[in-house]
Amino acid sequence: MTVHVLLADPPRDGLVLPDLPDTSPLTESEATGLYEAMLKDACVAAATSGGSLLVNYPPADDIPPEHETGRPPEADLREVVADALEDPADARFEVQVGSSYDARVGNTVTHLLRDEDESSVAVVDPRAPLLARKDLDSAAMKLRRRDAVLGPSDGGRVHYAGFTQPIDFAGAYTTPELDTLTARARDAGGDVDFLSHQPLVRTGTDLETLLPTLDARRRAGRIVPTHTTQYLAELGVHLTDDGLQRA
Repeated sequence: MTVHVLLADPPRDGLVLPDLPDTSPLTESEATGLYEAMLKDACVAAATSGGSLLVNYPPADDIPPEHETGRPPEADLREVVADALEDPADARFEVQVGSSYDARVGNTVTHLLRDEDESSVAVVDPRAPLLARKDLDSAAMKLRRRDAVLGPSDGGRVHYAGFTQPIDFAGAYTTPELDTLTARARDAGGDVDFLSHQPLVRTGTDLETLLPTLDARRRAGRIVPTHTTQYLAELGVHLTDDGLQRA
């Protein structure tokens, strides 16, 4: 069984999706709402898959002062998860440990594989709303035959990184993440496989990629991320020849 790790920030204005308001019609608070919706969909996908869900939250000391609310990050994230899942007990929560993203990923993955004897661990980016339960289960099947499975995204980034054995995580998310992680897995003697490309939503350009995909899938009667799709529909954001527009 694969443990799906979401390294999540508490949904606070300016802390999450900080580049989106400057590159799209969304305000800061609307960008926060979108992050929360995508995080809910990621939690649902992981909790309903054949694996388990672990939400990794930052310690309060790591939150920049301008985004401090006096409320623990864990409490904010537990509230989001409780709203997303039928049974919030399906989610496990642990604090992040490490001074950088590489270190936090490395500490979590290595701890779960070595200390808790998990067979596979996958780091799932909550900003990849099209990553559905079936994709996670497909990746878990690949991890039965491969030592690492990576999900490519734009700009050489990854939306998914699964492992059955630890690698050297120091600098492992150096751009381009996809190639760097592949090299580290190979250096550790591992076989690597890949998932299909999925967009990560960080900027307005990413949103321009996501929106028509959601609309087309909904029109075709295919599975869509419920919370993300509903939230964007409520905002009335759509793509035109002139870019993203409000209804």
